[in-house]
Amino acid sequence: MCKMMKFSAIWIVCLAVVLGLSACGGANDVSSSNGSPSASSAASLPASSSAAAQAAPSAEETELTVSAAASLTDALGELKALYETAHPEVTLSFNFGASGALQQQIEQGAPADLFLSAATKNMQALVDKGLMQEQRDLLKNELVVIVPSDGAAPVAKLEDLSGDAIKKIAVCIPESVPAGGYAKDALTAAGLWDSLQAKLVQGKDVRQVLQYVETANADAGFVYKTDALSSDKVKVALAVDPSQYKPIVYPVGVVKATKHADAAERFYEYLQTPEAAAVFVKYGFSAAAAG
Repeated sequence: MCKMMKFSAIWIVCLAVVLGLSACGGANDVSSSNGSPSASSAASLPASSSAAAQAAPSAEETELTVSAAASLTDALGELKALYETAHPEVTLSFNFGASGALQQQIEQGAPADLFLSAATKNMQALVDKGLMQEQRDLLKNELVVIVPSDGAAPVAKLEDLSGDAIKKIAVCIPESVPAGGYAKDALTAAGLWDSLQAKLVQGKDVRQVLQYVETANADAGFVYKTDALSSDKVKVALAVDPSQYKPIVYPVGVVKATKHADAAERFYEYLQTPEAAAVFVKYGFSAAAAG
């Protein structure tokens, strides 16, 4: 009888232990299903699940350096905003200056992806040296004589520049700035270049000449029509006879040394689109192909 009771007691204790272990195992299972996955469960997750959580890579960002004649400052400023809005991966950085100086910079290896010149001779010089990938004529402009908007000096023809009322005449440096070369051609054709030397004040580019006249540091100045239209501080006194100077043509091209050939090509093509043409016309330019 005693043996029977001892056996029953041992059996009950064993049963209790088994039941207790089962309960612990069940709790662990619930914790695993409702909490963090175990190491073995995490290891079994497909690798693609973590990759999917990562954002897709964005387009490669590119900064294009565009060397451009100073007379293009306003038009290209507007085109920059339009182009960068449509192509957020591209940043346009402009290097404005005299076309001759920009030509020399490119010849000396200065970084440039595109070149927009105010004269074909500066572009042709780079083409002849094998430094341009491709190029074409893009725009035309006109040469005008400006005076301060409140100026009283009468200037209706080039010969009027010889009058006593005109003390200083601003022109760009003929040797390095196309606008200066055009002005020299016109004054030479009129037989005035030599006689006006004492009155001439030279500017590094058309924007400086414009500033001289705006601030009355010059009584008259030779600039492009597009520059005259950009300021309410000057007025056009006369449009120079186109037969007295070479046609003012602006070529554009991709520099062969560009490190962003595809992006440079796309902006080169964009400058030839109707959208870009409309902006250039707004600022007084005309298409080079126009009659």
